[in-house]
Amino acid sequence: MFQLLYSLTRAIEPFLVPICFVSAWVLVMLLGWSLFSAIASATTNAKRMHQIPCAYCVFFTNDPRLKCPVHPTRAMSEEAIDCGDFREG
Repeated sequence: MFQLLYSLTRAIEPFLVPICFVSAWVLVMLLGWSLFSAIASATTNAKRMHQIPCAYCVFFTNDPRLKCPVHPTRAMSEEAIDCGDFREG
């Protein structure tokens, strides 16, 4: 049994180094792509959230119980980005 395993290991030995080399670089590239994707997603989300105008609105109260008396369910959310009642104050 061990004789068969030993001969099999000797047969594939020339291919192990290139396979490990390529596998390591593929792993590094996947890690880099994953980090790039996460940063791009976070940047897109941050840009979208910075478009919320509620903090600069006249009706904004900054009270955690009622942030906006005009649209209390939409205040400080993505739905408030194109708010028709926005008045800069």
